[in-house]
Amino acid sequence: MKIIQIFAVLLLSGCAGAWRAPDDFTYVPIVAGDFEIATLQKISNNTDPIHIYIEGDGHAFNGRGMPTSDPTPRGTFVRDLVASDPAPNVIYMARPCQYIMSSSCRQTDWTNGRFSPHVIDSVASAIKSIIGTIPVILIGYSGGAMVSGLIINTHPEINVIQWITIAGVLNHNDWTNYFGDSPLTNSMDMNNLPDTPQIHYVGTNDETVPVDLAFKWAKPKNIEIVQGAKHDDFGDININFIK
Repeated sequence: MKIIQIFAVLLLSGCAGAWRAPDDFTYVPIVAGDFEIATLQKISNNTDPIHIYIEGDGHAFNGRGMPTSDPTPRGTFVRDLVASDPAPNVIYMARPCQYIMSSSCRQTDWTNGRFSPHVIDSVASAIKSIIGTIPVILIGYSGGAMVSGLIINTHPEINVIQWITIAGVLNHNDWTNYFGDSPLTNSMDMNNLPDTPQIHYVGTNDETVPVDLAFKWAKPKNIEIVQGAKHDDFGDININFIK
């Protein structure tokens, strides 16, 4: 493992940098398909649903819109959500090539192929290695919303009882067209949202995933507007989990 990868893993698990994982979380890398996926795990019983938070696209592009060599997130938004979740079973799941640059990682895995079948299948495999028969609540942030939705659509063997997105991209073709960006040609799209019980939290000040796109994708009854929220700042969001 390269030095930069070692530092990223230490940063995730709390051994380096300012952010520290809570003491009841354990850093667990999971070999899943073509990738090794970084996770933080808190599992304290085998009956309650497991809350699995799927990270966003991370630092996939720089400020000039050019692909980076390492998509590891620079912000802590999703990790902070995970750390504040009081549920007994909580997982933080990074996206492929974040924190751990597997030998199979290619730039397409965090650019135009970020939602490709082998990426989605790898994340699904990581989830299945954790959950056993326990039901799951998937929480996807930004591009992690696409990942979580595609997993529900393509892996019905995973017992997802609720789907939650925060600042979520739910159709990447619409999203790239909206901003005039290059299409994600190596990615699957989600033309039909899952039938799973769902909530989509969208921020009125989110310039990355605007509110009007959310209403194009999801039914109004499933959308929760968060006033003043920005793409990576939803304040003290109160997520409504199924009891």
